[in-house]
Amino acid sequence: MAALKPTGERGPELAFRWLDTLWVQVAGTLCNIACRHCFISCGPKALEVPMMTFDQVNAALEQGRQLGMRQIYYTGGEPFLHPEIRALVDLALSIAPLTIVTNGLLLEEQTVGWLVDTFQGARYSLDLRVSLDGTSRQENDPVRGKGTFDEIVAAIQRLARRDFSPVVTVVEHRDGLAAVEARTRFIEFLRRLGLRRIRLKFLPLLRIGREPDRTHGYTEEQEVPEVALEPEVASTLLCASARAVTAQGVFTCPILIKDSTARLGEMVAEADRPIRLKWSACHTCVVDGLRCNT
Repeated sequence: MAALKPTGERGPELAFRWLDTLWVQVAGTLCNIACRHCFISCGPKALEVPMMTFDQVNAALEQGRQLGMRQIYYTGGEPFLHPEIRALVDLALSIAPLTIVTNGLLLEEQTVGWLVDTFQGARYSLDLRVSLDGTSRQENDPVRGKGTFDEIVAAIQRLARRDFSPVVTVVEHRDGLAAVEARTRFIEFLRRLGLRRIRLKFLPLLRIGREPDRTHGYTEEQEVPEVALEPEVASTLLCASARAVTAQGVFTCPILIKDSTARLGEMVAEADRPIRLKWSACHTCVVDGLRCNT
């Protein structure tokens, strides 16, 4: 856990502008796979952050609504492991647009049909983000697990047949994966899967969680310097207009929900205050340009 250690009170202060987005950790850290690069070490036995109850999610969304929240993200772990996910989706869509961040492995035909029907009938928009870390088994499976490539591809094809285009997210877990040629190859690959609207999001690595065991963690030189951020950078950082809520309280962002020093309180309203970018993972957002929102 050394990579999560905050750098004292160093790091630039970041004002909280307003609550645009609320990230809701509905599944806690419970997941059906254990990706080798997972920044919060989710997995089938990862119960450090509990699954949220329906009442906890309802309370968090109501608090967010009162603060003017404009969009909701359901994440985990794997949100589709939640036994009340359908009711939770209906709840969110009665309040604001919803994005579900998923590994895609539970998107069976019946679930896809329900998502399409919900998308067509909802008051607000419903979106999916499906993780796929390569255009082949050789690229994807070493980090996501044996057999995951074929299952995720099958899920994307089910969505494509129903004309539901997810955002496909790719973690840059190996050199060259974000190069122009690789991105072009990914676009062509998704087009061959039947997606009519290609939406692709590449994410730089977060060197916390399991990633330090796979490659390496952050170095001392990667601390965010204690100098004022340029306004065009500060305004686009997730933690300037978003918060993450879990069964254990409210945190600065979804990256740090296992770090007690990033906990801001019990209630969403308590998180309406500035923070210091004092965590090692802040380097990836400030310097490498990670933006969690779609």
